[in-house]
Amino acid sequence: MFGYIQPDSPYLFIKDEKLYKALYCGLCKSIGKGCGQRARTALTFDMAFMSAIVHNIRREDVEIKKARCGLHFIKRRPIAKTDDTTVLLGCINTVLAYYKLCDDKQDGDRKAILRHLYKKGVKRTAKKHPRVAEIIREQIEKQSLLEKEGCSVIDMACEPTAEMMKQLSVYVLKEYSTPQTEGLFYDLGKWVYLADALDDYEKDVKKGRYNVLYKAFGCADKCEAVEKNRDEINFLFDSLFADMRVRLSKIEFAFNHDLTDNIILRGIPLKTRALISCKCNCKNKKEI
Repeated sequence: MFGYIQPDSPYLFIKDEKLYKALYCGLCKSIGKGCGQRARTALTFDMAFMSAIVHNIRREDVEIKKARCGLHFIKRRPIAKTDDTTVLLGCINTVLAYYKLCDDKQDGDRKAILRHLYKKGVKRTAKKHPRVAEIIREQIEKQSLLEKEGCSVIDMACEPTAEMMKQLSVYVLKEYSTPQTEGLFYDLGKWVYLADALDDYEKDVKKGRYNVLYKAFGCADKCEAVEKNRDEINFLFDSLFADMRVRLSKIEFAFNHDLTDNIILRGIPLKTRALISCKCNCKNKKEI
């Protein structure tokens, strides 16, 4: 994951903000327990969202207690208690971080050396949850093959990441998995891939890296690509948002789901607008 899935904070209830922070801190501790202390450096906001929605769908109440951590050792803070679900999500986070850095290595990125921090966690995950490691490895390999082939079809390029999220959701939710949850996580995977492509658009072009949006639109400048392909971009994201809303409305939650509603219905569209926006003097520019 990449840290793109976040709430629209100004519209977040105080109770949900506290829950979100507690889940984030709880996952940090869970990663340490399941994959080792070094793997905690890979924690992303995406997994705090995953913890919120998975616990809710699985009817697992989150127990929050005040505790200290290495970074905030002076004052105790609310932290979600470690459980089997958070340890599993921590394993998923670690393996995803490792393969992301492996991909960075192929692109010649210096930060790829950090992947060694997560090797131990990947090995632990392969022992505890071999299916998780298998799902991620298989889909990453498919993604890599498409990128090497220079795939210019946006939906095709998104497929491995979307399918990976779908399969991981089935594994995590187990008997609570439904066609609606599978569809929602598929959409989220597709959105994350596109969000990353938007975020890295100009950097990828500059460094000669693969970027499906550049392959599809052929514009070296992100602003130009947005202006010339506004209708297609609008359709692409609006279709995703519409499907997410429908899927979300049909999922049976056990508890209050204001937090996940905020993230999916407000946070994701807000982040999309921020990624699409161009800080340049484009003529007749309109906000998407």
